Amino acid sequence: MYFIKDIKTFITTPEGINLVVVKIETNEPELYGLGCGTFAQRCQAVKTVVDEYLKPLLIGKNVANIEDIWQMVNVNGYWRNGPVLNNALSSIDMALWDIKGKVAGLPVYQLFGGKCREGAAAYVHTNAPTREELLEKVQEKMAEGYQYLRCQQGFYGGGRAGGKSPEQAPEGDYYDPKQYIRKTVGMLEYIRDKAGDELEIIHDVHERLYPIDAINMAKEVEPFRLFFLEDMLPPEQISWLRQCRQQCATPIGIGELLNNPAEWKTLITEQLIDFIRIHISQSGGLTPARKIATLADMFKIRIAWHGPGDVSPVGHAANLHLNLSSPNFGVQEWTEFREPVYEVFEGVPEVRNGYVYPNEKPGLGIVFHEEKAKKYIYNDEITQWTKARMPDGTLFTP
Repeated sequence: MYFIKDIKTFITTPEGINLVVVKIETNEPELYGLGCGTFAQRCQAVKTVVDEYLKPLLIGKNVANIEDIWQMVNVNGYWRNGPVLNNALSSIDMALWDIKGKVAGLPVYQLFGGKCREGAAAYVHTNAPTREELLEKVQEKMAEGYQYLRCQQGFYGGGRAGGKSPEQAPEGDYYDPKQYIRKTVGMLEYIRDKAGDELEIIHDVHERLYPIDAINMAKEVEPFRLFFLEDMLPPEQISWLRQCRQQCATPIGIGELLNNPAEWKTLITEQLIDFIRIHISQSGGLTPARKIATLADMFKIRIAWHGPGDVSPVGHAANLHLNLSSPNFGVQEWTEFREPVYEVFEGVPEVRNGYVYPNEKPGLGIVFHEEKAKKYIYNDEITQWTKARMPDGTLFTP
């Protein structure tokens, strides 16, 4: 029997973003597992939960009993389903699946029933201040083999609104929702016309609209046949999606902020969305994500897991293993890492001609170089982009 001997938590920033990686060591010296619990904006809180609460709880536990450990960690603090606790739980859960794959001598996707496909179709972000510059980037990525691309003209909300704020307005990430809608609708029409019908276009609203404006925008972009419109509403306003469904057929993808089963269960069972985009560590790891994928498949909703730069390569590998083994896979958001990431993480999945491929090693297939990670120290800067404000200075959903 293999049991948990030690649990170590690391915060590393090879690209300037705080990544939380947890290592579970066993009584077998060479047998260990890696998990991702990255909550970049509150990473120290996740580390504290793992080090001060989960480690004492789990030392000596049988690593084979993943479901039992998941259930115990989920309820042991009594309160549950918050982003800090879920990310801490996720890091443990991923690491245990990594260990189970290594014990079996198989990639994790084999433990989930094997492959439904050889590679997972991926999309990357294209962003530029003007639609003409954006088109150039889109064409470059299409030439690299990408069929799916997220197209943004400016940052979320379209960039800073100018000259409309009151005197002594507080600092923040200002934007004008109406201006953003006009600019984005024009951009999407332009990209569809110039890039052609083979491009699958994704656009991220990032919740920065009032519900009725989001519904109007979804209706306006319907002729441009998006692959999906992402996060048109925050979790608190999902009831508005019923009205959106009744008025247009624009595919909707939502999920990166969800951490409570009541949130994604409603979206799936009422078929209010087309793509579930949960951040796997936000939901508690591979154990619940597999169940979410299965539930979604019953309602013909596809998975498109969240995969930005604040997911470590361990988390991206976890996404991929689920993608390969899930019949209702849609597309995977992918981050194009720079060299420092490859210095710290070995075995990162590869993208070739628009598809992501695993390295076929046992477990999740990632090696984490602890000593190299230590030189990329914790980034303690206050997050600025989440200070989203309307033109009059009112704080809004980031």
